[in-house]
Amino acid sequence: MRHPSPSMQAILNRLETEDAGLPRPTDVDASRGRTLALLNNLRWNEALPEMAEARTILHAGMPSRLVIPENDTGRDAILHVHGGGWAFCSPATHEGAARRLAIACQAPVLTFDYRLAPENPYPGGLEDCLTAWEARGRDRRWSIAGDSAGANLCLALMLRLLAEGREMPVTALLFYGVYGADFGTESYVEQADGPGLTQAGMRTYWNYYVPAENRNDPCAAPLCAADEDLARLPPLYLSAAELDPLRSDTELLLARLRAVGRRDRYDLFRGVIHGFMQMGNALPEARDAFVRAGKAFREETA
Repeated sequence: MRHPSPSMQAILNRLETEDAGLPRPTDVDASRGRTLALLNNLRWNEALPEMAEARTILHAGMPSRLVIPENDTGRDAILHVHGGGWAFCSPATHEGAARRLAIACQAPVLTFDYRLAPENPYPGGLEDCLTAWEARGRDRRWSIAGDSAGANLCLALMLRLLAEGREMPVTALLFYGVYGADFGTESYVEQADGPGLTQAGMRTYWNYYVPAENRNDPCAAPLCAADEDLARLPPLYLSAAELDPLRSDTELLLARLRAVGRRDRYDLFRGVIHGFMQMGNALPEARDAFVRAGKAFREETA
């Protein structure tokens, strides 16, 4: 039996009190769910780390946030794709995560407001990621990062870049991503009812994003990608949360990568739920996750 860590359990107890009576964002219509997801995430964006610069800009026609840490080395930059089931969240909900990532990686982080499902289903959000990537500056080396559905979009972006012969990121940081639509994996069964993300919630997100008959498209479900395409990806850093229905997605992706001879870095964070890195102002494991991701990034880009 898997159990939350003491610090994770303390936060779960807090959320049980603060969110008493509120529905899950995936149990209501998408518009109301988006509002609930905003409220759920804003509490983790208080007491933010200081930046050398933090401003709202228009990037490739999309409202975006650029955060530059005081320890910026001047060499690299990261395009960050926020999570939220392809349907929720924004640069505002991921401001804290972007800042912590910037400090850990010693590089600016640019996160952007891509189109959301269900109003804009697949490939709407992915097309915006491609547009944001092509609009990047050329004065730095660029990498990508994303959490959950954002990790899915990052991996799909790289597969598209490969197919089209375009320049690839230096490296990619993929946090507890959704890479397939198999709801019968070990973690989907174990963690079907949470805590946090549930199997039913993920079914809703997939229904928002892409119809079941199209989920064998590798750019929607990257676990469907061919071995030769996975072998050609840039170096990856993968992480997963133990108490997460999506844990097996990362484990299955890692097994595919190992099978083609790759040695991508991987961390499993025990005792924490999906989305735990959002909780950096309250959860020690979240802060540790950014430290580890930053170390992997700096070593890969040295």
